[in-house]
Amino acid sequence: MGKIITFGEIMLRLAPEGYYRFTQAASLGATYGGGEANVAVSLANFGLPACFVTKLPAHDIGQAAVNKLREFGVDTSHITRGGSRIGIYFLEKGASQRASKVIYDRAHSAIAEASPADFDWNGIFDGASWFHFTGITPAISSNAAAITLEACKAARAGGLTVSCDLNYRKNLWTREKAGEIMAGLMPYVDVCIANEEDAADVFGIRARDTDAGSGKINHEGYKEVAGGLVDRFRFKKVAITLRESVSANDNNWAAMLYDGGEFYFSKRYAVHIVDRVGGGDSFGAGLIYGFTQGLPPQESLEFAVAASCLKHSIEGDFNMVSVDEVKKLAGGDASGRVQR
Repeated sequence: MGKIITFGEIMLRLAPEGYYRFTQAASLGATYGGGEANVAVSLANFGLPACFVTKLPAHDIGQAAVNKLREFGVDTSHITRGGSRIGIYFLEKGASQRASKVIYDRAHSAIAEASPADFDWNGIFDGASWFHFTGITPAISSNAAAITLEACKAARAGGLTVSCDLNYRKNLWTREKAGEIMAGLMPYVDVCIANEEDAADVFGIRARDTDAGSGKINHEGYKEVAGGLVDRFRFKKVAITLRESVSANDNNWAAMLYDGGEFYFSKRYAVHIVDRVGGGDSFGAGLIYGFTQGLPPQESLEFAVAASCLKHSIEGDFNMVSVDEVKKLAGGDASGRVQR
């Protein structure tokens, strides 16, 4: 199979220790992460040829981000260097009924101020078979949106499969702007990934009799959402994660896949959360793994949900699990017993 290319922003993540609030913290731990980078790391951990594309400053912090990706075997050869700063996000982890909180500091980052001339998409896509991006990237800036559109057009011309996780972020743009920009990108997308709110926030397509905040999930409503997305954009596949939020620490986690005119629902996991950031990215990576490996739709879905379930148990953005660990959980071993 060809390389899997992901494009977006990798950021410096700064977070208080444990469950300290921002206003309590005397120090912040530094790691790296970001939607498409998280997907690339997951795929590399699954043994697939993953390449992450972005623009990063040529200084030491930019190099540290590149080094972190290389640590997991991600191809960084198409990362452009330049600009003055790396995007930053601050994370305060929630607990019980107190929600987690994210503060962005990513204005004027290297990728936000990049230009289309920074990326040779024909060269980047040489030998590639899949391209993945999220709705976060075009939300960063008008420049990033224009680059994403160029990438999608080049990917379509090159015969790649294109996947997009809608990933609406209210702190980056309005629903109206998201709907306008994302609608222009969707004609190039084959596989659409969303959560229980994205389709409503971006395209006004809502699940009937569902309230994500209270944990009420209606399967028939999500079938209608997938059908509405396919009718509007002619996607080949639509995957929707189904998160029932009991509290900041405990969620029920499952997903639905529309593929070939059929609907598939995964088993549901009761997840006790260590770190939920990157949960959706690990699901997307699991789907890409299943699809590129030729797994049947139900098996691909179960692999993706199990991979994401495991990510919720891991600190940091990256999902550091193996194919064997995911397959074991997907196969029914959720005991968590010590492996000797």
